[in-house]
Amino acid sequence: MLNAILLTLYYALEIYKWIVIAMIIVSWLVAFDIINRRNRFVDIVWDFLIRVTEPALAPIRRFMPNLGGIDISPIILFIVIFFLQTLILNMARGVYL
Repeated sequence: MLNAILLTLYYALEIYKWIVIAMIIVSWLVAFDIINRRNRFVDIVWDFLIRVTEPALAPIRRFMPNLGGIDISPIILFIVIFFLQTLILNMARGVYL
C-alpha cells in the first residue's frame, strides 16, 4: 500500500516536471513574440501554466539574488524535484539513507 502511494507521488512529480518545462517553453515563445497572448487558447494555456507553477517558483524567487533578467528558479525547482523523486524511490525500495 505504501509503495503504491510513493510511486503515485513519484509520477505526480514527473508530470509536474513536464508542466514546468511547458511553462518555460511557452514563456519563451511569448517573450519572443512567436505566440500572442491575445489569442484566447494561448491565454488559457498560459494562465493554467502560471497558476500551476507559480506556487512552487515564487518562494524560490524570493531567495534568489537578482541575476539581471535571468530566472534560474526552474532549475532550482528541478533539483528539488529530482531530490524528492530519488528519496521516494529509495523509500519505495526500502533503502533508507
